[in-house]
Amino acid sequence: MSDVKFVDTTLRDGNQSLWAFNMKTAAMLEAIERMDQAGFESMEFFSATMIKKYVREHKEDPWHWLREGARRARNTPLRLHGGVKGGLEKKPTAVARLVVQHVVDSGIRLTRTSNPWNDYTVFKDDVDELGRLGVDAVVNLIYSESPRHTDEYYARKTREAAAMKPYRICFKDVGGLLTPERTRTLVPIVLDNVGDTPVEFHAHCNNGLAPLNYIEAIKLGMTTIHTGVPPLANGSAQPSVFNMAQNLRTLGYKVPVDEEVLKPVQEHFTFVAKRDRLPMGAPAAFDQSVYAHQVPGGMISNFVHQLRLVGMEDKLPAALEEAARIRAEWGYPIMVTPLSQFVGTQAAFNIILGERYKQVSDQSIQYALGIWGREGAELMDPDVKDRILGRPRAKAWEGWEQPDPSLKEVRTQLGNSSISDEELILRVFAGDEAVEELQNAGRPREYLSASQPLVRLINELTKQQEYTQVYIRKPGFSLALGKEPDTAEGPRTNGPENN
Repeated sequence: MSDVKFVDTTLRDGNQSLWAFNMKTAAMLEAIERMDQAGFESMEFFSATMIKKYVREHKEDPWHWLREGARRARNTPLRLHGGVKGGLEKKPTAVARLVVQHVVDSGIRLTRTSNPWNDYTVFKDDVDELGRLGVDAVVNLIYSESPRHTDEYYARKTREAAAMKPYRICFKDVGGLLTPERTRTLVPIVLDNVGDTPVEFHAHCNNGLAPLNYIEAIKLGMTTIHTGVPPLANGSAQPSVFNMAQNLRTLGYKVPVDEEVLKPVQEHFTFVAKRDRLPMGAPAAFDQSVYAHQVPGGMISNFVHQLRLVGMEDKLPAALEEAARIRAEWGYPIMVTPLSQFVGTQAAFNIILGERYKQVSDQSIQYALGIWGREGAELMDPDVKDRILGRPRAKAWEGWEQPDPSLKEVRTQLGNSSISDEELILRVFAGDEAVEELQNAGRPREYLSASQPLVRLINELTKQQEYTQVYIRKPGFSLALGKEPDTAEGPRTNGPENN
């Protein structure tokens, strides 16, 4: 049987889907050299969506991760995630282009990117622009379930995607909606209509079925799958590389990934999760209700947060039912960024206020006007569309076109024409105040190398508040550490008793 290639998603999708980008740069740098030796076909590595989070919350420079991480990964092609257009916030094209150029300058020549409607007629410009910047594009073909998303739909969309001549097409099950039965039906349709464009498979484990779907797809001719290293696998992320490698070898497939190299990586990320109180990805139980609302796992936690703020946490089932109703009224958008956020926010408004469409967000108005995709305006229920657009606020958005300032104009808007390109990007994505705080934050804390386990152990033990004395002994070596009572100086080292 042929080789099955693995694309690693740990540092990007796993970090985003399970940890909301809460892994610090040093924790990623600690792991990437080992991951680079594991035999992955490529690794997802960087996304513009990381910039705001890392600057504002972590007080870390994302360019340090880009440059230093790329320097340490010498054997495995790295991937950007995203293109020049798209995302939850509309950024100036010149700035988005500059982000891609900086990624290219770091040696990355590959990205995976989407149009949330699978609208390849408007998406072609983005793919062509990426090519001009020196980036090969893996174009997502996103799976969804609705009366619109039929076999004929996916046959047509596959042909449209292949006609752009992308580097590859990625069949993407972002909601974890596929079943083994549907996989057996749909994968042949995709492969029969793709021509000579290679196809890879990216699936989330929201409903526990992605590992089974991968196996079915590989039996039907898929040769590249996306996996993550636990604990940044399963849950709302991708299947575990260990689980998939073991099962595929059992079925007789050749797997070029070296799991022994990855075991210390798993141990490291488990340590990070426990230390920073981050969730452990675990296989999800099957939930039939997912097929009605199709709300991504990460958004459900946001639903709970919004409802808890107003004392309505018990209304979560009603909010999910309302999301399903809104999705149908809005023409069955694929529940992927940014469309899923628009649907979810409107559902929360409707439930919290107790009246449907009493209040709508600007994004709901923009959706109805086609600003986030022409299909939004074309497919929305006419009565709902009239209700959204028949309010004074909607008048302000009619005829709106996204401003597209040049880099020179952006610098002028920021009030500093001499800032570097890197600082300009940070200020556009994260804001002036956050960048000022970043510049004053100093060096981020480091995760000590696994080659120094004793140093790490000592460091961790001295932080335990319930102990005042720690003794470490081994043949030929003894170390005592103690805290003096009633002192704010913290732990002190008495030094080795003998060496």
